[in-house]
Amino acid sequence: MALRRDIVADTESLARAAATRLLARIDAQPERVAICLTGGSGPKRLFELLADEFSARIPWPRVHWFIGDDRFVPQHDELSNIGTARRMLLDGRAPAGNIHAIPTELATPDDAALTYQRTLQAFYGADQFEPARPLFDLVLMGMGPDGHTASLFPDAPALGERQRWVVGVETAHVAPFVPRVTLTLPALASCREMLFLVGGAEKRAVLSRVLAGEDLPAARAQSQRETVWLIDRAAWPEKFDG
Repeated sequence: MALRRDIVADTESLARAAATRLLARIDAQPERVAICLTGGSGPKRLFELLADEFSARIPWPRVHWFIGDDRFVPQHDELSNIGTARRMLLDGRAPAGNIHAIPTELATPDDAALTYQRTLQAFYGADQFEPARPLFDLVLMGMGPDGHTASLFPDAPALGERQRWVVGVETAHVAPFVPRVTLTLPALASCREMLFLVGGAEKRAVLSRVLAGEDLPAARAQSQRETVWLIDRAAWPEKFDG
C-alpha cells in the first residue's frame, strides 16, 4: 500500500490537483469507471471545475458515481451530500442510471445501508471483496474537525466493522446532528486510489494529530493500493516542515 502527501499552495490548487488525479484515473480505465464522492465543503470547488472546465474530458456514459456517506435526509435537502453533488456536477451530465445514491427515503438508516450494500455488491458482481479487483477506481475523502472521515467517527462501533460494506449511524458526533449512512473502512479501502482533500487553517489542528500518529478514523482509512493526501499550505502544520 503506497502512501503519499502532496502539499499545494491554496484551495484552488487543491481542487485542480484533485481534478487532475480524478481525470487520470478515468483515463487509465478504458471500460466502466467507478468514482466514490465525498460530501462537505471540501469538494465543492472540485465539482465546479469538473462541471465546467473539465466536463468535456469526462466520458460521462461510462463513469458511475457513488457516495461515501450521506445524511439521512431527502436528496433535495441542502444537507444531502449526493444532492449537492447532483446539483453542482452530475445532473444534466451523468446518465441517471450512473448516479448511485444512498436511498435515504427508506424507513431507517439501517434499511438504507442494507439496500446500498446490495447496490454496491450488484455493481461489483460479488458479495466479498477481491484484493486484485477493487470496487472503486477513486474514492474521495475529507476529514472533519474531530478526525472523522465519511461518517466514521472516533470510537464508534462502525470503525471495527469488517463484514458489512455499509452501516447506519444513528448519532453524529458533529453538526449537523442528523443520522447518517456510511461506507465502512473495508468498502472504502477497495479502491485503486483513495484521495483525501484537506484545506483551510481550521483543519491544521486535527491534521497535526493525524500526522503525529493519533488513532483517528481519517488515519485508519487507507486504500489497498494507493492513498494520497492533498493538503493546502493553510492546513499544513508548520512543525512537520522538513
